[in-house]
Amino acid sequence: MLLNLNRAERTFKCGLGRSHGLAFVMLLAVGAVLSPVTAGSSDTVTPLPPALSDGDFLPFDDKRAALGRLLFYDPILSGNRNISCGTCHHHDLASADALPLGVGEGGQGIGRERTTGAGMASIDRRVPRNSPALFNLGHRDIRLLFHDGRLSISDLYGNGFNSPAEEYLPQGLNHIVAAQAAFPVTSETEMAGRPEENEIAGARNDRIDKVWALLTERIRAIDAYAPLFADAYDGVTGSADIEFIHIANAIGDFVISEWRSFDSPFDTYLGGDHNALTPQAKAGMGVFYGKGECATCHSGSLFTDQEFHALALPQFGPGRTRTFDLHARDVGRMGETDRIEDAYRFRTPSLRNAALTGPYGHNGAYADLEGIIRHHLDPQAAFDAWRPDDVKLPVSETLADIDFIALADRRERQRVRGKIDIEPVRLEDAEVQALIAFIHSLTGGRSVKGRLGRPASVPSGLPVD
Repeated sequence: MLLNLNRAERTFKCGLGRSHGLAFVMLLAVGAVLSPVTAGSSDTVTPLPPALSDGDFLPFDDKRAALGRLLFYDPILSGNRNISCGTCHHHDLASADALPLGVGEGGQGIGRERTTGAGMASIDRRVPRNSPALFNLGHRDIRLLFHDGRLSISDLYGNGFNSPAEEYLPQGLNHIVAAQAAFPVTSETEMAGRPEENEIAGARNDRIDKVWALLTERIRAIDAYAPLFADAYDGVTGSADIEFIHIANAIGDFVISEWRSFDSPFDTYLGGDHNALTPQAKAGMGVFYGKGECATCHSGSLFTDQEFHALALPQFGPGRTRTFDLHARDVGRMGETDRIEDAYRFRTPSLRNAALTGPYGHNGAYADLEGIIRHHLDPQAAFDAWRPDDVKLPVSETLADIDFIALADRRERQRVRGKIDIEPVRLEDAEVQALIAFIHSLTGGRSVKGRLGRPASVPSGLPVD
């Protein structure tokens, strides 16, 4: 029980409130009896999370999900009609894009083959952060999204969400994933493009809801969409009845139904088949829930506490700078809360299917699981040892000179390096490899391919990535 108390204290130090810490202690006390796990050779006993089931997820409408599948892959929702949600969250790439920092509007291709574009259409800025995978976003416990949590469930603005759109986010969005679908289409680097290129990007500089109105007009103008919306929504009888909330809710229902994944070897193990894990994965599970203290932050059935922690990951790329920042950097959660104590903290990602969705970190600083694990073991040493060659960004002659400005800034390096919320942990090489094997055991089976899959074509007639 002494180890359980220490882990609870570390949870509190990582940012959970006192009540959460006490609840965690109680959970450990009960769970250790119900679900013992032996951590390697240390005889440490800690609880496993409960198994997932369909009942843990939000309901969805089949017709809306089918419609959302088409909208998800239709470039009509981008300013220059050349990128879709699916470009950076592709079925072939486990709902991610396999890049450290995304190449949004203006790029060509998908995954590691994606280029930064050509000629006047080439990108002039990378997407500031890594494209997260979309697995299990429909879980009922999901309460915030994005690396900095800038979208959360809240009644602050009377529309159900605290978001960058504040009171301009429309009423009637069914869940947080539907709300999330409203934002990439407004981003210059992701889908909107530059103001001089199209009316969508220009509208963003007027007011964010103007973007959604223009995109809705585009969808209304495509005859093939009207019957699909009418079939999916009561009250929609023709194209004139389509509103942006219908678009966002359909995409949201697609996402929460498409990448629902809990058919991994670990899930089979939780179901009672203790032969589902290899001996190395079992050893890694012991390290994860014991000596490695990974479950302090990667907790619960989703392997995330949905909290924010500073890990001293090296900075590069444009960063998600605040309006008054004079140089490229990314202060993480502080950009949302404006609290100095939140500087350089980022949301804990889920580890389900993590073996399929590298690179790792909020900016993809590490190409493989071993790299990001070893960074956790001693963040300052890893920060000092990291070099720009460690990350493989899609080549861009125009961006090469500015990609690592933040990393070269002495003061910024000191600030990032000095803000760490976790303590170093010493693991042997064999224990690191066992941890990697355990994370691989969190990879789903058929679920990783999605429920409906990528469509071959979309109603706009534009190419599907």
